[in-house]
Amino acid sequence: MRGWTAPLIVVFVTAFAAHWATLTYAPNVIMDRALAVLRDRGVALHAFTTPQRITPQTQAVVRSSPDLFYSLCRYDLSQHEGTLKVTMSEWPDYQSLSFFDGSTNNFATYRGTGKSITVRLVRPNLEYLDPKAVVSPTNRGAVLIRRLAPTQEAFDAAIEAARGDSCDRL
Repeated sequence: MRGWTAPLIVVFVTAFAAHWATLTYAPNVIMDRALAVLRDRGVALHAFTTPQRITPQTQAVVRSSPDLFYSLCRYDLSQHEGTLKVTMSEWPDYQSLSFFDGSTNNFATYRGTGKSITVRLVRPNLEYLDPKAVVSPTNRGAVLIRRLAPTQEAFDAAIEAARGDSCDRL
């Protein structure tokens, strides 16, 4: 039995280290890849991009809902002042504004119907005066607006509403 102790310890330590490394680094690798894919698809940096309506033909990475209108904005707060002003314009039905950091974490979500929402997003460790500002845990990430738009007519109306959305550096 003594001959198995050292190999079992090595297996346990190796398994623990592999598990820890996966949990620590995989989200950052996944988000780096996702942001690169969004960039390659033309999703703007610091501006919302409205994609095509979701159909089986336009689906690429995840199973998105065909009943939702999605608008995306990539952000990088490492340059300049490190502050972003994000506005979601009015929409008569369900809509949400979600923030994802560089590790794929959804760190803030605002939901509403009919109202416009403006959020100031600041980089980590930035001294700021506005206590209502949302601090991004990482310098890079993505902002996602979802609007309920189950028909082509509603989708077209959501495109018009999205013209009032903004994701601007301050």
